[in-house]
Amino acid sequence: MRQTRKARRAKTVLVAGGAGFLGSHLCETLFRNGWRVICVDNFLTGRMDNIVSIMDQPRFRLIEQDICRPLNLGEPVDRIFNLACAASPPRYQADPIHTTRTCVIGTLNLLELAARNNARFLQASTSEVYGDPEEHPQREDYVGHVNFTGPRACYDEGKRTAETLCFDYLRAAKADIRVARIFNTYGPRMDPADGRIVSNLIMQALEKRSMTIFGDGLQTRSFCYVSDLIDGMMRLMDLDPNPGKPVNLGNPGEFTIMRLASMVRDMTGTKSDLKFLPLPQDDPRRRQPDISRAKALLGWTPKVPLRQGLMQTIGYFSNLETSGIDGRMTAIATNARSGRLQNLPA
Repeated sequence: MRQTRKARRAKTVLVAGGAGFLGSHLCETLFRNGWRVICVDNFLTGRMDNIVSIMDQPRFRLIEQDICRPLNLGEPVDRIFNLACAASPPRYQADPIHTTRTCVIGTLNLLELAARNNARFLQASTSEVYGDPEEHPQREDYVGHVNFTGPRACYDEGKRTAETLCFDYLRAAKADIRVARIFNTYGPRMDPADGRIVSNLIMQALEKRSMTIFGDGLQTRSFCYVSDLIDGMMRLMDLDPNPGKPVNLGNPGEFTIMRLASMVRDMTGTKSDLKFLPLPQDDPRRRQPDISRAKALLGWTPKVPLRQGLMQTIGYFSNLETSGIDGRMTAIATNARSGRLQNLPA
């Protein structure tokens, strides 16, 4: 007599901030790889349109909730990615107290969920933990140069505290955590008016408005295309054994803001002029990741050149301009388009 095998439970991953720019790409990638995906988002910056491709799939579940409140899933989870925090300066400075709460209380809630489920946990940290760096390029052992009472501190210090919590849980053997320090990332599904430099310049060029340059434009950034970043995060989550230390994920190519603006002008064919404004307080002058650790541990290097990635991103924003932005628009985008929110650099 044949015995019936007990059906195996599908492996389940939770993505906090899963309807956002990075989170939605991650959800799609995980879904394609066979995972059951739970997306948690409060839709302060996420958009329904970002997850429409998997919204009605049986292996996808959406929970509309702020992670500052404890999550009661009613089902086990095997992995947790925490991407739940506004990353654009205008948005995280618009409600700095909530930003800090998301980074600290929200991360603590998710770590407790990981501990209860014996789930592997990945924290999306940021290059902002290095502040306005005095070391260049930035290595993971650099402790940073952060103004912890300045207007950016809600995000910078919030993310630093989140890292502290993660490594405390790891040392206490309460959760298997990994920390990715993410540098500037761009690509389709960025909010067209989120105030970051790539989206700012592209939208201003497409709308034939003056292209805003803060400071003299000689400050630098390193721009990583979204598919490369998602690949790095997946590799870090899959890595065995646990690395026990943070890992920079970013493209080491360093570009001045002036060069970026020149590339956008050339690729869009705009005649927009450049408008120079004062550099905001604590805005980093140089930003470039040392990715030696990611290469050694993950075998990871970015593949998409800036010009190629910009072509995809410009195409995405151009389609939005042509068709109008569908779905639920974020408050940050609505305010920026109506002129109620000042653009700030990333």
